[in-house]
Amino acid sequence: MGDFWSGVGVDLHLEPEAGDGRRVGLERALRDAVRDGRLAPGTRLPATRRLAGELGISRGTAKAAYDQLVAEGYLTARQGSGTQVAQLPSTDTEAPDAAAHARAPRFDLRPGSPDVGAFPAAAWLRALRRAIATAPLLAYDYGDPRGRIELRTALSGYLGRARGVIAPPERIVITSGYVQGLALLTRVLDGADISMEDPGLPFHREVVRRNGGSVVPVGVDERGVCPEQLGEAAAVVVTPAHQYPTGVTLHPTRRRALTDWARARGALIIEDDYDGEFRYDRQPVGALQGMAPGQVIYLGTASKTLGPALRLGWMVLPPHLVDAVADAKLHSDHHTETIGQLALAELIESHAYDRHVRACRLRYRRRRDQLLDRLGNRRGVRGIAAGLHALVEVGDEAEVLARAEAEGLAVGRLGDHWHAPGEGRPQGLVVGYGTPRERVYPEALAVLGKVLGDGDS
Repeated sequence: MGDFWSGVGVDLHLEPEAGDGRRVGLERALRDAVRDGRLAPGTRLPATRRLAGELGISRGTAKAAYDQLVAEGYLTARQGSGTQVAQLPSTDTEAPDAAAHARAPRFDLRPGSPDVGAFPAAAWLRALRRAIATAPLLAYDYGDPRGRIELRTALSGYLGRARGVIAPPERIVITSGYVQGLALLTRVLDGADISMEDPGLPFHREVVRRNGGSVVPVGVDERGVCPEQLGEAAAVVVTPAHQYPTGVTLHPTRRRALTDWARARGALIIEDDYDGEFRYDRQPVGALQGMAPGQVIYLGTASKTLGPALRLGWMVLPPHLVDAVADAKLHSDHHTETIGQLALAELIESHAYDRHVRACRLRYRRRRDQLLDRLGNRRGVRGIAAGLHALVEVGDEAEVLARAEAEGLAVGRLGDHWHAPGEGRPQGLVVGYGTPRERVYPEALAVLGKVLGDGDS
């Protein structure tokens, strides 16, 4: 019996009630499982011989139950395809998928996402195959909370040459993304005051608060974050390469002032290298971490270069924080999944990652240029030197957004990014040009131009 159970091809959990007979009990158990959704449409059921052996009934009883449910429309049976769960008529007035589709915008110019259709599937598959073929057996076991040494070594070289980061492998911790990195750091700082850019991403502020930190706003102007406003904070979170949402790059004098502040106070700078790889009009600006590796915690991810679905990010830490962050990571989720780490390491080492980033940079520059061709001559468009979004100045956010909604266009709103509402704040749309597919992007821009209209110039 043990050999039979280990060889059953499809696991099917059923508990037939024997009170009305075995066939009726099996019919009821299968019928209830289909109605409840535990057996989804299209699920292939075990052959009658296997099901009979598993439940300890005759094959004739199993076949009779299948035949009855086929007759009732709960199952389908075709020669060569076996027996499957049928698609039942929906009893809902509107199916969930239909409701979600109805809510989806016709054109999505919201910021924060890349063109996921550009994911390098072929290159990733090759890297994955090579990684699995050469992975040691222990790679499939529980691992170092800091992450696989293969990826930390590959990132050490890549971040040094591409972003100017001083990143020895022993000071890198792999995470499931920026949000986990920020949450881990907040816990390690244990309730400290953390300054965050104003305007900035509300979700990141909430991550800090939910992990025990206190958020203190610090202003941003045309030169980036204002170090003179930092005061007594234990740390500050900054986006120096391409500030979100204003799009400004931290000015060299501000970079020096910021690192001087951190050294003088023994404070920390948490550098979110947002859009760091995508710069269009001049040489990329190196990461802030290279100026003060003892005070700067560098956070990066593969979310914008490859795709958010991978859930792979990294932290480069000052030496005194490595053990504390690794311990917090251990007690958060033990370690980030391994197979993706190995594949990304292979992608970086083979330079396929560099080739993909360069291709994306060209694609997104073309999109940026199309946005400027559509709007640049008529209104203020800021933050265009880098990244995947731009800030478009408008006179009345609410009015423009109402027109956008009527046209099925989704964009970001600058007003949502302030720490607190206030009179006289600048108004604008945060327009992302990474999300749309190539074929729909020109039409999305045409709708944006129509929504903005000449009256808002």
